[in-house]
Amino acid sequence: MSRASMTHSPRPAGREGAVETTASQANARAHIVLNAALAMLFVGLFAQSASLPSSMWEPLGAGSFPQLVLGALIVINLAIIVQEAKRYPRLAAPPHGLVRDWLWRHRLAMGVLGLFALFSLAVPVLGFPLSALAFLLLVQILLGARRPRSLIIALVIAGVFSFGLDWLFRDVFVISLPRGPLG
Repeated sequence: MSRASMTHSPRPAGREGAVETTASQANARAHIVLNAALAMLFVGLFAQSASLPSSMWEPLGAGSFPQLVLGALIVINLAIIVQEAKRYPRLAAPPHGLVRDWLWRHRLAMGVLGLFALFSLAVPVLGFPLSALAFLLLVQILLGARRPRSLIIALVIAGVFSFGLDWLFRDVFVISLPRGPLG
């Protein structure tokens, strides 16, 4: 008997195909939900861009280019939804816990998105420099900075990028970012 045939697989035979089908179901469902949400967001922005003020120098109006881009993005999102819906297996209902497993596999991306949402809410209150400092530091901790040396490096990177970008926009580009309690 060969050594390869004596190794024990933790999964029963035939389970690999089921895991692959489950993963493709999860990916298809996630792509459908994500693209539907993006399409709805783009439809809202498309409608809002119609209210941009017109200019006497632009015959098409200020909202025409954003509407063109947003219209193309909506069509792309709808095409992806149709493509994923065709690919979505129709044989059996997805197993229980499929969404939970997908969220667990993508927890870092969800964590970064959650921190970005908090950053967006904090900018008007705390200002750009402090919000960016907290956001960049927390993202680096989330992604793996745990030891004292890596935490010090993360703090330096966060400080340079948050206060450096604020200086760059304020003094070089002459664009004021929200200052918060520092301003």
